Formats: sequence, C-alpha cells, structure tokens
Amino acid sequence: MVGGVVAQHVHRVREDGRERTQRVLHPAGAAGEVHDEGAAARARHVLHRLSQAEAATVADVLRRETTGGLLLLAATVVALVWANSPLADAYESWRSVVVGIPGIVELDLEHWASEGLLAVFFLVAGLELKREFVVGDLSDRREAVLPVVAAFAGMLVPAMFYLLVNLGADGRPGGWAVPVATDIAFALAVLALVGDRLPTALRAFLLSLAVVDDLLAILIIAVVFTEQLRLTALGGAVALLGAYAVLQNRRVRAWWVYVPLGLAVWLLVHEAGVHATVAGIAIGLLTRVRRDPGEDQSPAEHVEHLVGPVSASVCVPVFALFAAGVVLSGEAVTGLVTSPVALGIAAGLVLGKVVGVAGGAWLTTRLTRAELSPQLAWSDVVGVGLLAGIGFTVSLLLSDLSFADDETAETAKAAVLVSSVLAALLATAVLRRRQAVHVALFAEETRDDDDDGIPDVYQRDET
Repeated sequence: MVGGVVAQHVHRVREDGRERTQRVLHPAGAAGEVHDEGAAARARHVLHRLSQAEAATVADVLRRETTGGLLLLAATVVALVWANSPLADAYESWRSVVVGIPGIVELDLEHWASEGLLAVFFLVAGLELKREFVVGDLSDRREAVLPVVAAFAGMLVPAMFYLLVNLGADGRPGGWAVPVATDIAFALAVLALVGDRLPTALRAFLLSLAVVDDLLAILIIAVVFTEQLRLTALGGAVALLGAYAVLQNRRVRAWWVYVPLGLAVWLLVHEAGVHATVAGIAIGLLTRVRRDPGEDQSPAEHVEHLVGPVSASVCVPVFALFAAGVVLSGEAVTGLVTSPVALGIAAGLVLGKVVGVAGGAWLTTRLTRAELSPQLAWSDVVGVGLLAGIGFTVSLLLSDLSFADDETAETAKAAVLVSSVLAALLATAVLRRRQAVHVALFAEETRDDDDDGIPDVYQRDET
C-alpha cells in the first residue's frame, strides 16, 4: 500500500446539524495528515470510482456523445436504406457532387465529409485527449497506464487477427488498419439503449480507450496513408501551428484570429498530401487546457463546449450518411462469409478487440500488482472490450483509405457494419448479466439524500 502501514481512526463529525461517522487514514510517519478512504482505495485498485470533478466532466462528455451516437445510428439506417432503394442512383450522384473554391480546393461531398467534417471530430478528440492527460485523472501516470496499455493492445491484436486471415494467396494484408478503430459515439449509443446505469468508472474507461484510440488512429492515417508528401505545404502548416501555439501561450482569445488560422492549417495539411483530419487533432493538442486564475473556462473547455455538440450531432452523423451507404447485393452478402477481407475485419473487431482490451487490462494489473475494483468483475471489462469492437466511423474511413478498388472497399465497409452490430449485441449480452449490480452501483454513485447537488458518496469520503 502506498505510504506504508496505515492506522484507522473513527471520528464523529458534525455536518449541517447532523452527526455522522467518518473513518480517516493516517499513514505511518505522517501524524496528523488525513487521507480519505476513497483515495486509499484508488491507490490499490484500478477502475475505481472517479473523483467528483472527473465524474462530472465524464458525464458531460458522455451525455453529448450519446446523443450524437443515436443520431449516428439514425443516419446509418437512412444511408443503408437509401443506397439499397430505387433511389440508389440519386444517392451516388449526390455523394459525387463537387463543390469548393476553384483553384484552391475542390472536393466531392463524400470527401468533404471524410476530410472536412471528420477534422472537426478529431479536433474534439484532440481536446479531450489533452484534457485527460494534463488535468484529468490520466494526468497521474499510474491512472493512465491501464487505458493506454489496453488501447495499444486493443489496436495491435485486431491488426494481428486481420493479418492472420489475410496472409494467404487471396488475402489483402494492406487492410490491417481497418479493424483497429473504436467508435465512441456508436458505443455510447449502445450503452444508452442497453446499459444506461453502467458504473461511471467503466464508462470513463471506455471513453479513455476511445480517446487514446483516436490518437493512434490519426497517427496511422498520417504515417501509413500519406503517399506523396509536399514539403512546402507541410512546412507552412507546421509554421501556422507554431503561431497557434504562441497565440495560446500569449492568452489571445479572439475567435476571428483562430478560425481563419485553423482553416488555413486544414488547407495546407490537405495540400501537403496528408489526410486533412490530422489538422484537427494537431490543433486540439496545442490548445491550452489549464485555467488561468479568474477564468471560468480554459480555451480548450470553451472550444469543446462550442464545437463538441456540433461534432457529435452534425459532423459524425453526416459523415455516416455519406459513408455507410453500402449496397447489400447478393454478391456482397456472400462476400461477408467468403472474402478474407471481410473475415479478417470481423475477426479483428469482434474477437481481436476484446482480447486486446481485456487482455491488456489484465496484464497491466499483473505487472503493476494492482487489483480490479472489488465492485466490478472481469466480465465487465470483457463487456467494455466488446463495445470497443464497434469500429464504424474511423473504420469506414480506413476502408476507403486502405483499398483502391471500390469493390473491395464496399466489402470492407459491409464487414465493418455487420461486425460492429455483432460486437454491440455480444456486449449487450455480457453487460446485462450483471445489470442488477450495475444499477445498484450507479444508484450509490448518484444518491443525494440531502439534495445539495453533491452525491453523498463524495461527502462520506470528505475529511
């Protein structure tokens, strides 16, 4: 136990006219220093209850992402029905409409969705990632180890599963990146439908996994799928990002400076031959997240509150509307059980993700001599690992980037859709086995008998 031998003392304290019992812990050699029982538990266990501030932040993010996830599901259904209806030709024509500024940038609507709207999505991901590692619970390296290792393993193992299936003569090993992604919006939409009382620690674990996953996915996109790099444009983008960092450091807050600057960075990254979504996460990672004295919100919080709902409710669903319109012909359906590409994606998302995430988490506890929170079970971690197998948004993007021919790309997209649904169903079955326990834990976390806006569980831990 951190801090050496611990002696327990029970105190009677008065609070709002009522007397309650409070247990405080005094580490040996630190007489008079008071530590709350929750902090001691957090030193020994992983996936413990979050701090009050972090729980509030996570709840806000989850609320936004859940709404976006439900819209994402609706957009996916519309795209599938439209692409397989008598109006399919209109759907294809609509995706192919080219718009833009002549001589500067012109893209069809499908590419505007994947490179423009998803850049906003990755901007929010960058903001969330930096907040987690600078001021969130993951700023403590001991806290960060579990989701980081689980995220790495949750990307490495699916890629290995895909390659095992596709290393034969008929395989397409170049698609290894497709099953490595996790779609947090889709996963949280599933939670909203079947597990809305899941303990906050598990929800935060899924969120942290997805945030690290987004960073790794954008690195894969930047490194693996950049074929012809234009150094002049890249240098211009780097210079503007440096200017952005300087402006942040000098506390400039004028939106009319940052919006043109951000658009210019996006354009230069696109012209450099790098997928333009990289611009979004780069700007997010350079945005200041610590509050100055007297600030109600840091710039990162301000931007996330403004842009986050737009990303979740508009950008990602519209992207899905353009990307998820897979034609489910008889040949395409047959390909789902015969194509090495489809089988590899299914193996990666449905099996590889859960093996990687749960296995990485288990390995972390063994190597760090930590224990899973006694309130949870390893089947809960398996359920989260299955939810991480919902690839969808980024997997659809990686399908387009991985395969040059439309037929293979369509097969990959169909496999992503089917595998994501299968992973969601399996996660539902696993998590519902302990639904009564989860409901009780959630009720304890949110109970507020004195109606003061602070859950009672945090007041019991006060010292």
